[in-house]
Amino acid sequence: MPAATPGTPSLLRAMNDRAALELLLTHGPLSRTRIGHLTGLSKPTASQLLARLEAVGLVVATGTDGGRPGPSAQLYAINPRAAYVGGLDVTPERVLAAVADITGTVIATHEVPYTEGAEAVDQVTEALGGAVKAAGLHRSDLRRVVIGTPGAFDPQTGRLRYASHLPGWHSPTLLEDLAAALPMPVEYENDVNLAAVAEQRLGAARGHEDFVLLWNEEGLGAALVLGGRLHRGWTGGAGEVGFLPVPGRPLVRQVTRANSGGYQELAGVEGLPRLAADLGVEPQETSAPGAPYGREVAAAVSLLEQAAAAPEGAHLRFLQSYATALATGLASVVAVLDPEIVVLSGSAISAGGEPLRSLLEAELAELAPSRPRLVPGQVRERPVLHGALESALAATRDEVFDTSG
Repeated sequence: MPAATPGTPSLLRAMNDRAALELLLTHGPLSRTRIGHLTGLSKPTASQLLARLEAVGLVVATGTDGGRPGPSAQLYAINPRAAYVGGLDVTPERVLAAVADITGTVIATHEVPYTEGAEAVDQVTEALGGAVKAAGLHRSDLRRVVIGTPGAFDPQTGRLRYASHLPGWHSPTLLEDLAAALPMPVEYENDVNLAAVAEQRLGAARGHEDFVLLWNEEGLGAALVLGGRLHRGWTGGAGEVGFLPVPGRPLVRQVTRANSGGYQELAGVEGLPRLAADLGVEPQETSAPGAPYGREVAAAVSLLEQAAAAPEGAHLRFLQSYATALATGLASVVAVLDPEIVVLSGSAISAGGEPLRSLLEAELAELAPSRPRLVPGQVRERPVLHGALESALAATRDEVFDTSG
């Protein structure tokens, strides 16, 4: 069909269709009358709209709104089988895959632990294949897959940068090999950026156009959202603040080869057990670490939870010192970007709870020229995976919900 032109009936119908579909996504099942009220459409037009969307498989009848006075009204909802997407969260310990339907409901996950010598393509296909099988689907049923990794794939070379600690992911032909192995469009995104997508769509950053997400887990990083859009930089390396030179640490030359820098050494998880010991905090016995993170992160999380549970004495000194270390690098980011809010995320920050957040906010007020609000991330469980799914869903909905063709 020829493309619709502005003001034509076909374009107006497509706009009304998209508005109704978005309302059904946001509010769940709605009656024809309620859709008409929310969109401003007449009852006959709303009825025609729903019939049209039902005919193309985007909407299904889901029952009635029984329990109200008067005749029951038919309810309509997004057809969850209209499309499926996949998301993957890759760490040095494992590859975690999930499948979601078009409504955003996660219907299956599958995890593949990292094994020595494993190839990235094999890890991805095994993890995604397990999730697809658990969902009762085939890989060809997925409209799009988004893969989150540490570092970023350079858009000029296609090589993974800033993630030398991710074994098996540095082949110069990796992206071509993955494209050949998977039958759907595949996109790649930095893991911290995907955590920011999750917070922007589902969590603490909803309604905010300019924010920074500070992440500390396997590595220390940031995501930068400006005007509602992720800022990735020329090579995809925007937000790699672990390399940031900071006071209190010597300058590190050729940091990309060392895969570290001043801020990572100052405030990264690897230094927290030593900092705690120097301040007299005795670690508690912990069980063996498992997914989603390794031993160093597990040790840091345990110390922070212990200190946050009783923030006084040595515990308070430990939290204060860690807050100062985090604020030292964050102050430079705030000075350049002047964000509205800073979302605190990653297990090695969230484990410190409100005691760490309030100490960090006070320290940042002393060091930075502006005072953004510091808010804890709300997507605490698998934020990278949720961000990957949300990213895949946004692009897929744009395709599937476009009825103008």
